[in-house]
Amino acid sequence: MKQLIRVLLWFFVGLTTLHAEQKGIPDYTIARRILWSKVYKNGGETLYCARAFGARKGRGINVEHILPMSWAAKKLRCGTRKQCRTRSAKFNRLEADLHNLYPALTGINDARGSFRFGEVRGEPRQFGKCDFEVDFKRRVAEPRPAVRGEIARAMFYMQDEYRVKIYAKTAKKLAKWHWQDPPGRSEQLRNDTIENLQGTRNKYIDNPALVKSIRFR
Repeated sequence: MKQLIRVLLWFFVGLTTLHAEQKGIPDYTIARRILWSKVYKNGGETLYCARAFGARKGRGINVEHILPMSWAAKKLRCGTRKQCRTRSAKFNRLEADLHNLYPALTGINDARGSFRFGEVRGEPRQFGKCDFEVDFKRRVAEPRPAVRGEIARAMFYMQDEYRVKIYAKTAKKLAKWHWQDPPGRSEQLRNDTIENLQGTRNKYIDNPALVKSIRFR
C-alpha cells in the first residue's frame, strides 16, 4: 500500500523534478560510516562483481560513487574534490547522498574512475570472472547486465536532485538499461532504508515510468 501511495504521489506531482537534495547527512565521512553500519549492516554484495561480503566486509571493498565526484566538482565550480569539501556545503551533501553510494571492489572502483557508462566492444575480460569491462582509450566502463538499471536510476536521481548534467548519448544508453533491468525487491528495500536515513527517495525506483519525462539534450 505504501508503494502504491508513493507511485500515485509521483503521478500527480512528480513529472516535474522536486530537487529535494538530501540534507540529513552532512558529509562523506559520516555517509560512509552509515552506509556500512545501516544500509549494509548484515553484509551484501559488491555492485559490479557480485562479490559477497558479511557484516565485517574486510579488505578490498570500498565505496563507489555512481555519478563521479569530479563531475559534481566541475558542475559546482568549487575546485578539486578536496577543495570542494572545504568550500561547498552542497558538494558535501551531494558527496554524502546514499542513493549514489554502492560497495565495490577497490580495484574495479579504481579502474572505472570517472569514466562514463556505456558498452565496450569485444567484451574483454580484464578482471577475471567479474563481468566488468573498461575501454581506457574511450574512457567507457561497462557493468554487468544485472545492475545496469540500478546504475541508470542512481544517475538519473543525481541529475535531478543536483542538476549535474548527463550528456544525451550516455543518458539514452542509461534509459535503455533502465527499461531492460527494472527495479527489483532489493533495490526497493534499499530505497526505503535510505529514505529513513537521509529523508529522500529515488523516484525512478518508485515509478519507473518517470524516465519517459527525461529530456535527452
